[in-house]
Amino acid sequence: MGIVLVVSRASTDLAIDNLRRYAPAVAEPADFDRFWRTTLTAAAHVPALVDVRPEPTDLRLVDVWDVTFAGFDGEPVRAWYTRPAGVPTPLPAVVEYPGYGRGRGLPGERLTWPVAGYAHLVVDNRGQAGRYGRGDTPDPHDAPGGPDPATRGILSPATYHYRRLVTDAVRAVDAVRGLPGVDPTRVVAVGNSQGGGLALAVAGLVDGLAALLVTAPFLCDVQRGIELTEASPYGEIARYLAVHREAEEAVRRTLSYVDGVTFARRATAPAHFGIGLRDDVCPPSTGFAAYNQYGAAAGSDGPAREMHTYPFNGHEGGEAVHVRRQLRWLDAVLRSTVPTAG
Repeated sequence: MGIVLVVSRASTDLAIDNLRRYAPAVAEPADFDRFWRTTLTAAAHVPALVDVRPEPTDLRLVDVWDVTFAGFDGEPVRAWYTRPAGVPTPLPAVVEYPGYGRGRGLPGERLTWPVAGYAHLVVDNRGQAGRYGRGDTPDPHDAPGGPDPATRGILSPATYHYRRLVTDAVRAVDAVRGLPGVDPTRVVAVGNSQGGGLALAVAGLVDGLAALLVTAPFLCDVQRGIELTEASPYGEIARYLAVHREAEEAVRRTLSYVDGVTFARRATAPAHFGIGLRDDVCPPSTGFAAYNQYGAAAGSDGPAREMHTYPFNGHEGGEAVHVRRQLRWLDAVLRSTVPTAG
């Protein structure tokens, strides 16, 4: 009889008790706030909404619009806007950022939020479509760096791909606040993996965000991430440095401008996190680094936050179980913020 070898996926990261205390001193550039203020001010010179047109579908319970908004440098970014059919009142809006290598997909591909009664904007990832999902937004920039999105223009924060992607993410909130049928005071940022990193950036850069939902976030404690895992996208950065050894200092400096921990420290919205403790794509400690310092700039009266962990899950996290928790948590948060008469 042959021998069956069972390969364990047990975490090689920190134990749960250490994860709960893990709050590293992530490198924060002295000009971090000025860098992002200047970047976003330049983007805001162009009106956010460019085009909104109805999208024919075979779906009877939701209405869909094809949206184009102005992202980084005024460049057009595509998105799908979906809301429950036949509901005339303004609704809270969920802005969703897809994961690495994905785009906005096809209309009706992501229905959880509109079916739950929310207005929903799912945003394209510029220059990333075709790996795991469809998209329609190019990234018309070229700068020294590697061939993958995670390494594109990585030698300078000014040319890095994620400077553009974060700017697009912020502008998506500006755009959704101008869409018909949206309550602009109740906008929520949602994302998984890379989308979680972008949602965290939005939470640190956008005023008046109603809530944040993040799972398995990428771009957090990035310096640790590139040393801890060979899986993409962190592995793409490590493989770039394996060839371009002389670029390490420049690369680490660039990454410090997009670290989700630094954005998280500046956030003020209530937050809901989820992490699989066997995640070898976005190691658990990197997500805990953001969670443990979330809202730290506000001091002891920082925003409410909660974390859900899944000990036997990897990058897939809690899947439908976690989505149910997100829905119930968000409903409670938004109901608590609705003004009452009297």
